[in-house]
Amino acid sequence: MYLKYFYDKHLAQASYMVGCQKTGEAAIIDPSRNIEPYLTVAREEGYVIKIAIETHIHADFVSGATELAYRTGATIYHSVEGEENGGYQFDVSLPQQGLKHGDIVEVGNVQLKAIHTPGHTPEHMSYEVTDSANAEHPIGIFTGDFVFAGDVGRPDLLEKSVGVKNSAGIGASQLFHSLNKFKKYADYIQIWPGHGAGSSCGKSLGAVPTSTVGYEKMVNQAFQFNEEQKFIDFLLDGQPEPPAYFTKMKEVNPSGMTPLSEVPAGVQMQVDGNKAAELALEKQTMVVDTRNSNDYSSRNIPGTINIPFPDSFAEWMGRLANYEANLYIIAEPYHTDEIRTVLTAIGLDSLKGFLPPSVIQTAEKIRFYQNKTPKEVVHEQKSKDLQIVDVRYQDEWEAGHIPDAKHIPLHKLLHESDKLSANLPVAVHCASGKRSAIASSILLNQGYEVINISGGYNRWKEEE
Repeated sequence: MYLKYFYDKHLAQASYMVGCQKTGEAAIIDPSRNIEPYLTVAREEGYVIKIAIETHIHADFVSGATELAYRTGATIYHSVEGEENGGYQFDVSLPQQGLKHGDIVEVGNVQLKAIHTPGHTPEHMSYEVTDSANAEHPIGIFTGDFVFAGDVGRPDLLEKSVGVKNSAGIGASQLFHSLNKFKKYADYIQIWPGHGAGSSCGKSLGAVPTSTVGYEKMVNQAFQFNEEQKFIDFLLDGQPEPPAYFTKMKEVNPSGMTPLSEVPAGVQMQVDGNKAAELALEKQTMVVDTRNSNDYSSRNIPGTINIPFPDSFAEWMGRLANYEANLYIIAEPYHTDEIRTVLTAIGLDSLKGFLPPSVIQTAEKIRFYQNKTPKEVVHEQKSKDLQIVDVRYQDEWEAGHIPDAKHIPLHKLLHESDKLSANLPVAVHCASGKRSAIASSILLNQGYEVINISGGYNRWKEEE
């Protein structure tokens, strides 16, 4: 048996290649839309990709199952359990096979047994792996978004991202029962999860890529509950706000997206700063400046939004981007290929072009904002009217905040900045300064005089 781990650091998403060394057949578990890494490894190791396997309808990235089917002729295997989630509707011309609990997918001499593990989603499947050429018992299990290292999948995405009423509680109950069955596996069974630390599909995922059933029984807090209601209360408490793009992913993944060969790549544009400014101010157009926040704060083009690359770029593009808008990216040329891959991974196929950072130097109209420490802001607040805006998440705000600050989470700022006084300067902060830099660009676009509080709430607490 051959096993290869792939990891997308931008989305904290794991996928796997399972191969039979005797027959040269291979399967990809939860493929991402960019299938080139799989094709490269298959070519180098002498495998033919015959199978694409889905654990569930993903909410956080565009599945590459249909891309593999189009490009390689691979058969898509997917769950037909839990029909209340709508099920899959792949193009009938694509080779595909629905799976029920207990069905077996054969990859040469490797057997993948479908195990229905509802909770994260109603249709969720895990896949028990047995190298039948050498053993009668399974070696491990691909758990998808069911069990992670240190966590379990969140059950509230259907309710929060798709609007399926009361599905969070139902999903949590299903997950409790799925876990009780899972605990019966032998301690040595390996766990190969679909995500790592940083994913929004759980609240406390570990950074290690694999685990075992025995280890999770000992340390995973979700495994410690014997009473269903206490488990449900624990699981639903403190789940992070899902990114807005999760709704789009749940919309496109049941049927798959346009093949990448038909998606415009985005051209390298040679325009001056004035033309870039015109683009930034057009309706249904979004110009994203990916430079670091210090460079952006000192000189930037009106109408642009600052989402630095690579720090949390995928997350905040997914939270803030308009999927119907024409998209232009200001970025260093050596970043463009990677940025393009990130964008298509979350379904942002409306990329029109890339602009080099040098375009900012030729713009006649430029703007800036100031970066000041909490002490400087407090001193300035005493001498003139100044409104402080906290753009952290709700749970962060509830844990503690600057007195008299106004709370508008960053993902809501585009539509709720009218809660602020239009005539007063805005001092904006998050926990450390990364999110407030994005917020500063949004507030500049809406006409505010902006101060970014360097170091954010964390530094304010230190200087208090």
